[in-house]
This record gives sequence, structure tokens and C-alpha cells, in this order.
Amino acid sequence: MKKITVTDLSAEEKLRLICAQDFWHTVNFNGKIPQVTVSDGPVGLRKEIIEEGKTVTVPSVSYPSVQSLANSWNKECVRITGEALADDCIEHDVDILLAPGVNIKRHPLNGRNFEYFSEDPYLAGTLGYEYIEGLQQKGIGACLKHFCCNNLEYNRFEQSSEVDERTLREIYYKPFELACKAKPVSIMSAYNRINGTYASEYKKGFDVLRKEFGFDGVIYSDWEAVRNRAAAAKAGCDFEFPYSEKNYEQLKKDYAAGIISEEEVNACAERILQLVYRLDEMKAKRKISRSTEERLNVAQYLAEESIVLLKNEGNILPLKKGTKTAVCGCYAKPERGMLAGGGSSQAVSLTEKFDLVSLLEEALGVEIPFETMYYYDKVLGTNGYMHWAAKPNKGKTAAALAEVCVVCAGTGAPFEYESLDRADMRLPVAQERAILELAEVNPNTVVVLFAGSAIDVSAWADRVKGIVYAGFCGERGLHALCNVLCGKVNPSGKLSETFPKTYEDSPAAHAYVDASVTCYEEGLNVGYRYFDRRKEGVRYPFGYGLSYSQFDYCNLKVTPCEQGAEISFTVENRSDIAGKEVSQVYIKECAPLVYRPEKELKAYAKTEIEANSRAEVNLKIDLSAFAHWSVSQDRWIVSDGVYEILVGASSADIRLSEKVLLAGGKVQKIV
Repeated sequence: MKKITVTDLSAEEKLRLICAQDFWHTVNFNGKIPQVTVSDGPVGLRKEIIEEGKTVTVPSVSYPSVQSLANSWNKECVRITGEALADDCIEHDVDILLAPGVNIKRHPLNGRNFEYFSEDPYLAGTLGYEYIEGLQQKGIGACLKHFCCNNLEYNRFEQSSEVDERTLREIYYKPFELACKAKPVSIMSAYNRINGTYASEYKKGFDVLRKEFGFDGVIYSDWEAVRNRAAAAKAGCDFEFPYSEKNYEQLKKDYAAGIISEEEVNACAERILQLVYRLDEMKAKRKISRSTEERLNVAQYLAEESIVLLKNEGNILPLKKGTKTAVCGCYAKPERGMLAGGGSSQAVSLTEKFDLVSLLEEALGVEIPFETMYYYDKVLGTNGYMHWAAKPNKGKTAAALAEVCVVCAGTGAPFEYESLDRADMRLPVAQERAILELAEVNPNTVVVLFAGSAIDVSAWADRVKGIVYAGFCGERGLHALCNVLCGKVNPSGKLSETFPKTYEDSPAAHAYVDASVTCYEEGLNVGYRYFDRRKEGVRYPFGYGLSYSQFDYCNLKVTPCEQGAEISFTVENRSDIAGKEVSQVYIKECAPLVYRPEKELKAYAKTEIEANSRAEVNLKIDLSAFAHWSVSQDRWIVSDGVYEILVGASSADIRLSEKVLLAGGKVQKIV
């Protein structure tokens, strides 16, 4: 097929090119240029097809949510996710997967938090990079989204996120900057406004992407987010999804009236042509490398890496063979789609029936009584309604007779989904009641949480012996959970977001919000940056997670190098169980001349360490790790001064530290 250039197209063809063919496809002018097919989503392919006149979603492997992937702190895991999803896309003839989302988890009630990596821009950006690499090295295009400040679902089509420039640069732009290093083929703009300007018309931000971050792909709108096609195109939004006849007809009128110039249309059209031919060339890389069963095994591995052990009083876990166990809660035998968030990202899993009870029976070698205890009320709707089962006493009796009671609780699509935020951070009353009553008859109660963001556990956490955060763990998540509960897998996940004690303890809870505006009054103090100065509000800190192993840290060495510093330290496993430890490196400026957070994450590693063994961890940080955005000079600045390198097991558990001097753009040892 001969490559078409902008000069080969008529004015009307160019105008038509920068608008979609339909809901999922680009225009191909009856085969004149290659057509691009896009599809959701970040945790499993959600391709829609028409069967007998009805729209049907094709079943596909359902992987752990992006939030769960982040809890793994494992770059290899995230890259493998991209590779496995690429196989799904190749199998179903999809060119671009609409993922990943790297928006910051600013607000604990945001309905789409499960689609995003972290409250920390470095963690979100570096994991987003790996996700994109995994997809694109196999010939499937990535779509980095949602640019930017899409941090609440409340009135998302009109809300203006009011954010100062430094906070934009250091917090909300940063994950896009880091992920852009993987050269994604596309970026999706958000629904909301940024400081009054609709995201699809945000020229200032688009210029940053292209001129500073090196982005050379196509920018397109979120679905139905374009209000004025000409204004969006002038700003640099190349493509509108889906096709809107109203917007297209108005675009033609605006072009005829000179409101948008031929040069501006050409710029968008040229980038779209570059995209379709780039993707056409990438097809040479497309080869399925994992069977469906192997991809399901990947989903299980990802879940095993991401499950977080939050509490393990008296080493109640792992459960030993033969332990007399009772299981309660509808999430132990969930309906299809319950262990995931709702909306455009929700895939239809290949698995139809799930059963943790049977898995535990096989692993423990005992018969396990099960009682639903609570359930979704489908008559009242899916907006958070949950009722007691008819015979809760049956569950309490089984728990009273057991050595250990496992309660499966959480949220899922009826509580966390696109277009609406959660009402609060607590579990539904029916679940809290069940946990408290079961713990009363059996103190050896372990609660498993299936959720996509922070949960307020204050009503019951002190009454139970164990808490396991399974997240939205995908369709093999219950297999992974069983392996963790029974000790076949040593938990190694750590939280990628802070769990406040209550919603009122979070900084976003006190910011100004009305029907049109959300003020980001906390500025740089998002997540642990806020809680470092208000430790009393934290239930579980950023980076926190327990293990069946015990890890000690020692021998920190910071060695200056040409462009930064090399950091090495030793992690020792002082137990008889092999395990993996996530170690985190933070940087603190000791005497800043502008406001700086107490510390900021700048490197991390996940290391597998054999029982009663030690491993050396080696990391490198460059000068950008010390930088802050100068509003007065409108650029990044690395200030001379003393900085502290902090190494910890979480943001609140710093084990090692060493100070260095930065002078003349170089890191120097303090003698």
C-alpha cells in the first residue's frame, strides 16, 4: 500500500481524518490508508463486537487491577502484564490498548483509583513506563491516560482542577514525563478542565508533552470529551473519539470561516498519518508468545506478587495443614466481575465461577463450612447496596466451631466504578457488622479485603488477628490468595498508597469543592508527603507490607558518580522462609530555601532473598532526583546543599540514612 501524505488528501478528507470513523476505529477512506482499532482496557482486553444486532463484550483474561500491579512494586511484573495484554490484543486484532492510566491517587474516594498506580509520581511513572514497554515491544500501541488531573469522577465533564504550576510539574505531570520515555504511540486527554481549560483544549499541557517530554505520538480525546472540535484541534488534540456528526459538521463550518487554519488541520492530520503507518510497521513484531492458559498463569503470578499482608498478630498466618477453618462472605464465591472495579476498564473474564472455599479445602485437607453472610441487592440497584443473608447465625456458628475464621469482604464494581466516586472509605455496614460479630465468637479471625483503593478499617481492625489486602486481584486472584493464606507463597506486596485512619484524615477531604471547581489546596502534600507531617492520621503508611520473613537492613554506601550517585545496601532475611523485600530510597533536602516535602521516593527495588541469607541491593539516582520546579525561573533547579539519602521498608520505617553534599551540580561525600 502506497503511503499517503497530507498533500495527497483534500481539505474535506483531512477534516474527516481528524474525527473517528465510529466508536473504536480511525477513518481509512475505503482502504486508502490503514485503519486503527482501539479498545479498552488496562486490566484485561474489553473488545466489543456486534452479534445479532447487540453489542457484546468478548471474554478475555482478567488481570489484577493497575492499583494491584503497583502494590507489587515489581517492574518485571508490570512489563509482563503489558506483554500478556499484547497477546490478547493480537488475538483479537486490536492495534492500540487504551492504557495505562498514570493519574495520581490524590483523593481516597475517587471512583477510578483502581485504574491508577499510585499517590506517588515516581512510582506511577516508572511502572507506567514498564507497562508501555511490555505492550509496544510486541507491536501493540499504548495509550497513556488521562492527561491530566483527572482525580475525581464527580461532575468530571465540567469540574476544573485548580492546581498551581509547581504542583502540576512535580506531582501531576511527572508520571507522564517518566512514562513518555517509553515512547507511547498515543496519549488520551481527560474529561475535566485544568485551571479552567478543558483537557481536550489544553494547549499549554500538550506543548509540554511534545516540546519537553519528547512525546511524538497522537493525542486524542477521551470518549465524548470534545466540546469544540476546532478549539481542540488548534490546541493540538489530533483526534476526536468517538465520531460525532454534530462536531464534524461544525468543524467544517469553522474551517470554511477561517476559525481553524489549513496549517493547524495539517498538523493534526500529519500526526494521525504517522500513527497509522507506525502501527502498520509495528505489526511485524506481533507474535503470540503465551497461550491462554499461560496468560492465566501470568494473572495468578501478578496477584501473588501484589497481595499485601497488613496484619498478622500472633503469626495467625500462614494457615497450617489441617487447620479447622470457616469461611464467610460473598467474595469467597463471587459472581463474575465482583473482584474488579466497574466501567470502561472492566473485562469479561474467561472464568465464570470462582470458589476460594474449594481451593482452601484442597490446600488444607479439611472440609470448610461457608456462609455468604451478606450479598448485593440487585433489586435495589448496584449503587453500594448490600444486605445480610437470611441466616447469618449459620456463619457465626461455623466460626465459633473453627480454629480460624476467614472473612472475605470488600467493594467491587457496585462500589468502585467509572463516573461516580465512593460515598465513604468504610466497608458497607453489613460487612462491618459481620466482621465484628464473627470476631466476637472467634478472635482468630482473618479479614481479606477485595478493593481498589484505601479502606477505613478503624471499626474492626483491632478486633481481628489478620488482615490481607487482596485488591482487585483478577480471575486467578483466589488461587493466589489461597497460596498466600496457606504459605505456599510468601506475601511480598506493599501499599502504593497511604491508608488514612479515616477519610477526614486525608488532605483532599478538606479541600474546596463545588459543582464546578476542585481546589488542590494541599499542593505538593499528596499522600505520604502530607502524612509525613501528620503521622497521627495514618493507619497503614505508603510502602507498607508485612511478610512471613523478617528483613534487616545494613551497610548503606552512597558513592558519587558523574551524573548522580550510586547507592548500595544489604538486606538480610533473618528467618527460615525465603521471601521478597521491597526496599525504598527517599531523598530529603536538609535546609531548603523553598518548601520541600519531608522526603520523596526516588528509587526502589524488589529483591528475592533466600532463608537466612543476605543480598546486596544496588540502585542509582541521577541529579533530577534532587530537583524542584522553580516557579520564579520557570525551570527545574538542583540546589546546592546537604541532602539525606534515606533507605526504608516503608515511608514510615526508615532503616538507614547517609548525608551527601550537592555542590556545582555534583554529589559529593561529606568528610
